[in-house]
Order: sequence, then C-alpha cells, then structure tokens
Amino acid sequence: MDPVTQQDLRDQLGISAPAEGLKPFRYNPANSRLKSAPTEEDVLTLARARIRHVFELFDHVSVSFSGGKDSTIVLNLALEAARELGRTPLEVVFWDEECIYTENIDYVRRVAQDPDITLKWICVPVKHRNACSSESPVWYPWAPEDRHLWVRDLPPEAITALPGYDPTDPATRLSIPELSGLLFPPSMGNCVQLLGIRADESLIRRAAVSRRVEDNYIVKDSGGYGGANDLQHAGNVWKAYPIYDWTTADVWLAPKLLQWDYCRVYDLLDQIGFTPGKQRLAPPFGEEPMQRLDQYHQCEPALWDRMLSRVPGAQTAKRYSRTELYAFGDIPDKPPGITYETWLRELVTANFPEKEREQVSKAIRAHLRMHFRKTADALAPTVAHPLTGYDWSFFVKFAVRGNFKGRRQPKIGRKTPDELAAAHAKYLANLQPYLTELAEIRALTGVTE
Repeated sequence: MDPVTQQDLRDQLGISAPAEGLKPFRYNPANSRLKSAPTEEDVLTLARARIRHVFELFDHVSVSFSGGKDSTIVLNLALEAARELGRTPLEVVFWDEECIYTENIDYVRRVAQDPDITLKWICVPVKHRNACSSESPVWYPWAPEDRHLWVRDLPPEAITALPGYDPTDPATRLSIPELSGLLFPPSMGNCVQLLGIRADESLIRRAAVSRRVEDNYIVKDSGGYGGANDLQHAGNVWKAYPIYDWTTADVWLAPKLLQWDYCRVYDLLDQIGFTPGKQRLAPPFGEEPMQRLDQYHQCEPALWDRMLSRVPGAQTAKRYSRTELYAFGDIPDKPPGITYETWLRELVTANFPEKEREQVSKAIRAHLRMHFRKTADALAPTVAHPLTGYDWSFFVKFAVRGNFKGRRQPKIGRKTPDELAAAHAKYLANLQPYLTELAEIRALTGVTE
C-alpha cells in the first residue's frame, strides 16, 4: 500500500502512527509487485516461447517432475522444445517421497520409457514436514532407521545416494530444495530447473514472478530454506516457472487438446468429489496437504493403511485436520484471564520441540514487528486490522501448526473507502471486548505486556 493511501487511512479512520522505537515501514515502488497486464497471446504460446528462451540461455536444462498436473505440462512442453532444438535426451528429475500413489509410480514409469528422456529417480532420506504431530514435526522418506515402516519397497530405478550429501544423522538431513544443487555441479555450466509453479496457487508463488518485467519467471536458486552450503548450491543453478500464468482450467485443457498422458490419480480424485482446484499430488503430511489426508483412504486404502504407522499423528490428522485442533477454520478459544502474548508463548512451548520452537517464535516476532512498523494499534482477536491485515488468530495458527514454508501471509487486498471504513468499524467492534479484558487483567496482576 503506497504512502498516500496509508496516510489517507490514518486521517479518515484515526489509525495510529507506527510504534515508537521501530523503523517505520516505508513503501518502496521498486519492491512492489507488478500488476498483471493483458496480452493477445494465449498462455500455451507464451509458455512455449519461455521454454525455448530458457534452452537458449542455459547450458543444461532439467525438468523437476512429480507426476502432478503442473509438472506434466512443463514436461511435455520442455520435451517438445528439446526435440525441436536437438537437445535430447531431456533430463527429468523425480524425487520419490515414498508415500505416493501406485498410479503415480506407474505414470512416472510410463514417462521414463520415452527414449528422448533421461529420468533420475531419487530415493534418499530428505527432511519433510510432519504437521500431524507437534512432537515429531519432521519425517524422512526412505530413512534407513525406519525401514520397517516404509510404505513400499525401493523401486529398482532408485538412486539412493547423492555425492556430497551424508544423510546418516537425521539432525543434519536437508530438504529437497536445499539438496537440488548437488545434481548440477559447476562442471555442467549454468543450469536451470523447470518447475510447474503457478501464480494462482498462493500469494508467495505470485510474488515470486511479480518482481520484474524481463524474464520474471527465471529466478536464482538460493538453496531452499537456508540449510544448504556452498558445495550443495555452488551458485550456477536457476529455477524457471514457464507456466506461472496458467489457471487450473488451462492445465487440464492442454492434455485434452494435445492428447498428453497424465497421472490417473486425478480421475479418482474427481470421482470422490474433489474439484479441479483442490486436486493436488503433494507430500501428504504438511500443513496444507494434511487437510486432504482422507483422499488417500478413499483412493488407495492399502496405501493408507501403511501410511497410518509411517508418521506419528496421521490417524488423528485424518479425522481432525480441518478442525480447531489443528487451527484450521475456527481457532481454539483463548483461556480467560491471560493475554494473547502469554497464550502464544504457552502454545508454542506446548506444540513444538526446541529447534522448531525457535523457528516459530522468530516468525511470529517478524510478523508482529511488521504490524507495529505500520501502526501502534492493538491487534483484535479475530478481525484483521484494515491497514496491516493482522489479527491475533493469524498468530494463533502459527503457534499451533507453524508456518515453516512461509506460505501464511496477511491478506489485505484492495478496498474502496466505504469498504475500508466498514472493515475498520468491524475491527474496532472486535477489539473493544479484548481491551476491556486486558484492562481487567492488568488491574488484577499489575503486569503490562
């Protein structure tokens, strides 16, 4: 939001200035997200042009392939370009995350049969989020210490070791983004991974392609979440998102029109009532995917039976992942007589081991600081502040289930003056009872926070 709009809000609604002692937030047009612009070309034509451009820019092009609908589009478009440009065989990298559908495996094998493709089928212990359990917040597919719990045997195509990566100690295992650089040593020149990331899937993904006009879909691969070293990410790797502007409808229209193969799991998801926008193939136990754990039970019961014992909390998450127990939808009620600050500290302490506790606490502090860099106004329990988009329920969800990939962001949006005034009135109405409770707490305890 630009400074003029912010000042108008303050003047019209009586919003306070930024908190003292914090550097006020300053709007920087150079860092703002670009607005989308209409074009006469269709997204298929644009994606084809982007992929050809990528082949021209980079020494080595690789497709990051999951078997999902988006990576299927990227794979077929890249293969089409590779054949036209004489750049076959095309390298395709499949990170096998163990808990995947049988049909997903069959589809990957069908892809591998194409003589113009070289498939790398990687099965190594990597760090994945387990949002089903606060006591065991990570899990590791193909971990040798959990061999008795594996949901399936290693596939014969499996690559089980990566030079430069020692997964012996679970505490030092890395995530896939942190490890991907090992596949592209500097001797290969400048390398790029093609990924099926689309802007309409999340605000974070939209932001990734909204920073610049030229080659906005090509970004430097910095090594994921910060655990990679210079050996694992030597600085010669980029990521490209050639279908970033596709909608879900576009993604499903292309295979139909162009007669491309696809993973038949989507047919099952359609049969059990998942709309196209909700149909995803992803590691099953993360914050968002665990909302859909029931799909495994319905689509492949035998796989689900093995998944139940694969990670702690899976059965509970299947039943309650969309309830306040996991802070989806309605959040738990704050106990009376304590402040939200105190409650947040209790929730974080109760829900996470020490290492993850510090990560969650750091994220909460960063978002609180962003709010108070814009205004000193107090946070309301469940209604977002019209200027910052924050309320206490935003932070409670952090404290219950974390935000380890940074996907949860405040929602502000564009509003007319009348809509802003109505939002501010709603915020004040939600805030007032908490201010009254806060005054009573301080009167009884003599403690201010």
